[in-house]
Amino acid sequence: MAQRAWKTAWVTGASSGIGRELALMLAREGCRVAISARSAEKLAEVAALDDRITAFPVDVTNRAAMAETAAAIKAQFGPIDLVVLNAGLWHPQLAKQYDAAKAINSMAVNYAGVAHALEPLIADMVARRQGHIAMVASVAGYRGLPQASAYAPSKSAVITLAEVLRLELAEHAIHVQVINPGFVETPMTAVNQFDMPYIMSAEAAAGHILAGLKTQRFEIAFPWQLVATLKLLRLLPYSLYFRVAKRFLPK
Repeated sequence: MAQRAWKTAWVTGASSGIGRELALMLAREGCRVAISARSAEKLAEVAALDDRITAFPVDVTNRAAMAETAAAIKAQFGPIDLVVLNAGLWHPQLAKQYDAAKAINSMAVNYAGVAHALEPLIADMVARRQGHIAMVASVAGYRGLPQASAYAPSKSAVITLAEVLRLELAEHAIHVQVINPGFVETPMTAVNQFDMPYIMSAEAAAGHILAGLKTQRFEIAFPWQLVATLKLLRLLPYSLYFRVAKRFLPK
């Protein structure tokens, strides 16, 4: 069953954007919120906005540091009821400019950063037979899209991981969800040089996520117009998909 009245939540990637707004919303609902990101300074600014928020700076690519952070949060606030694994980065690149370092960095943050948190959390939640895990992927993880050769594979991996965990952890009373946003106004998307259909504010996105976290459904995806379009593309055979997708290549 989904956890609907969380006492303690941990949000990664919470120094700005969706993570920041979601942490503030959870705190306003009375939840004790641990927030993490690399920037201690930015986290402190968020924590100063609500006394229910506490900063735990950490680099999600550091496995040992993530385990230590999970332990520190538990020691200070008790068991973590809800975790929203939101830390991520976006490296836009065309295939002709393919950079392996950007691809590896994307996997290190977007996928390994999730895995590093899950390792200590799952063990604790299984022992308690209680917990709620939400992983932020992206609609870009549905299919291979232009300029997403570094980003899309990392988000596809998160979606697949969430599917496996949903199947295997249900018997331990752990609720698993995947969050697939479209374009959101954040520092990450500010670098984009292309049109971003149905783009929404970080506050609106966080509102969608919070509402979705209170449900039993597996996927929290928005905006519906972009989600519906991309899910339709996912159903197309490769021959037709590549013909359609070519229209979105930069000129």
